[in-house]
Parts: sequence; C-alpha cells; structure tokens
Amino acid sequence: MNKLVLLRHGESVWNLENRFTGWTDVELSPNGIEQAKEAGRKLKELGFTFDLAYVSPLKRSIDTLNYCLLEMDLYNKIEVIKSHKLNERHYGALQGLNKDETREKCGEEQVLLWRRSYETRPPKLEYTDPRFPGNDDTYNDVPLNELPTCESLKDVYERVVPYYLSEILPKFKSGKKIIVCSHGNSLRALIKYLDNISDEDIPSLEVKLGTPIVYEFDDNFNIIKHYYL
Repeated sequence: MNKLVLLRHGESVWNLENRFTGWTDVELSPNGIEQAKEAGRKLKELGFTFDLAYVSPLKRSIDTLNYCLLEMDLYNKIEVIKSHKLNERHYGALQGLNKDETREKCGEEQVLLWRRSYETRPPKLEYTDPRFPGNDDTYNDVPLNELPTCESLKDVYERVVPYYLSEILPKFKSGKKIIVCSHGNSLRALIKYLDNISDEDIPSLEVKLGTPIVYEFDDNFNIIKHYYL
C-alpha cells in the first residue's frame, strides 16, 4: 500500500484574527502549535514514517512540519524540500484585512467570490507594495514572472499541480514515503486534481487545519481512497 500524507498547517495568529493571510509570513498560534504536535502524535501512533517532506517557505508551514516531525522522532532525520510552488494563494490587496470588516465594506457576495470562486482574482497589488513577494528576500531566487500580485484558485492549481507531477509524484513512485505540509488553498488545488473535482464543486471544499489527510494508492498509483486521521 502506497500512502501520501497531506497536512495543512496548524492555526496561525491571522487565522485566529480572521484575516486574509496569503503569502504574509505569520506565526502559528499556541493552538496551532498543539494541532501540529497532535498531527505528529497521531501519525506516529498509527505507524507512519517518512523519508521526504515537501513544505512551503512560509513559517506557519515550516513550523507545523517541524513540530509534527519532532513528535515522530524524525526532526532533522529526513530530507525536507522547500518550494514557493506550495505557498498559500496570494490574496493580493486583501492580505492583512479582516474578513468580517471586508464583508461590511465590499459586501458578502463580493467577498465570497474573492474567497471561493475558482477563477476570480482579488484586487492586485502594485509592485511597490511591501506585500508583493518581489520585495521579500525569501524570493530573491524566484523568477519575477512566478511572483504574483494576486491569485485565483485556478492560478494556484496551475503552479501546484505541475510541481506535484514533476517533483513529488516521481519521488513517491520511486518508493519515498512523503508528507506534504502546505496551506488551505494549495492543498485544495492539489485535492481538486487528485479527486478530479469540478470547477463548480471546488468552492465547497474545506481543508481542516493541522489534520493529516491520507491518500492510499494501489501498485499502479491509482487512488483507492483518502481520509482524515
């Protein structure tokens, strides 16, 4: 049985404050730290182990993975690959804003479109805005055309899925035991691909914070089933 584990980061301080986060680099909340530890305890209890992890370069993702691996006695014992391709969706000019206040200002329907529509992008940033990734040293080595001023879920799909197919899947097929620790929308994009979810149905998909999702594959790497731990 081949098993791939997906893990959304634990609750961040901006999840707690109900803000649009996107590529903004925020910490885990105390509850988020506990969620990450509990994910590791569950995985260890059930006999999971890993020799390769994929993670975004955002702290909430890295810290979730580290707390999880510490609980599994795997911290600093496995290969970890970081890629901006696994980053959260970039929420453009919405980043940092409170979601409830934005609904009051822009209307429930508009905010719902920005948050859940497959193709609708939020208002974009100017390149001079400090929230633009090109102004963050973390992304100095990333080509400018890969640094968004805003993204729809479709945009996220178009960076996550090719990365999965070219980088993660070949390693998985070679026998590596893999965990992917990422974000709500990057995982929604990947799950859309894995489960062949339609553009119309994807808005209703939620991914739980800090809770491992296991995908089981047969020997031909066809998906048998998936479930939360």
